[in-house]
Amino acid sequence: MVFRISEVVREINEQGTAVLLVEQNAGMALSLADHAHVLEVGEIRLSGPADELARTDAVRRLYLGESADEPAGEQGAA
Repeated sequence: MVFRISEVVREINEQGTAVLLVEQNAGMALSLADHAHVLEVGEIRLSGPADELARTDAVRRLYLGESADEPAGEQGAA
């Protein structure tokens, strides 16, 4: 279901419509977004290009479940 929703959001955006996405799944949201705001207790904690935010240690550790020392995309790799 999450995959289908992300496909629909991407299709709508590709047709030229801006989309405001409020989502708990940070990985999905950052993969869809051009720009993102990370909220914590209702306050903007981080803001910027989504691809840059996804690479920050804080976002990777707090919202994507990765440790700061493992490369992005290698969570749980043995």
